[in-house]
Amino acid sequence: MSQRFVPEAAQICEKTLKKFVSEVSSIEKLVVITGAGISTESVPGIPDYRSKDVGLYARISHKPIFHQDYMTSNRCRQRYWTRNFLAWPRFGQAAPNVNHYLLSKWEVSDRFHWLITQNVDGLHSKQSYQEKLDQANPGFKEKYVAPGELAPDGDMQLPLGTEKGFKIPECPCCGGLMKTAVTFFGDNVPWSKVEYCYEKVDEADGILALGTSLAVLSGFRFVHHANMHKKPIFIVNIGPTRADHMVTMKVDYKISDVLKKM
Repeated sequence: MSQRFVPEAAQICEKTLKKFVSEVSSIEKLVVITGAGISTESVPGIPDYRSKDVGLYARISHKPIFHQDYMTSNRCRQRYWTRNFLAWPRFGQAAPNVNHYLLSKWEVSDRFHWLITQNVDGLHSKQSYQEKLDQANPGFKEKYVAPGELAPDGDMQLPLGTEKGFKIPECPCCGGLMKTAVTFFGDNVPWSKVEYCYEKVDEADGILALGTSLAVLSGFRFVHHANMHKKPIFIVNIGPTRADHMVTMKVDYKISDVLKKM
């Protein structure tokens, strides 16, 4: 198990952990939302964005390319594709970790209603989730970009100028822009997918958010929706989240330490 990108967690209080596990286990129909923190224990390590000291934002000054920049700047597109090309050999080798494995075991339970992930690493799908998975980000697939659509970002830091000369992929039919089928920062998840996930939250009796600060709308909107409908909200995340004021209960523990008890 990789620990390189796992932030320092709070010391476990067995009484608190037991109470948390008991309350989550009492939910009859549970929707689980996962963020980058679910994958930081994978090998090779996959960093999240916002964790103190070990997240991408803490370790490097470079920020992800945004939708508008990608659509309007050829230089940004070159940098984006170069970073993804160079980072893919390592990123593509990442394997599901104990968290993905344990959640896949929940799939057979009537109490596990649905999984919504913000991640693009595909590790949930590799482990299973044949029927109970929706992605707030569809994953790394090439897609033609009509004006107004968009893509994601690689996590490799490049010296300025490295991307010069990199040939950007083009649509083989019309020569138009190509992108990976991932929701970029500054872009929107397709509304049909959002509505479907809202329906799953409406059908559920509670939400468990794992490894996400809920800083972006793609995950936060569903927790907020659950809160508006008075559904219990549970969070496992090392560090503050956007929904801390809404929670029924939250623990700042390593995710695997919690899931192993459930």
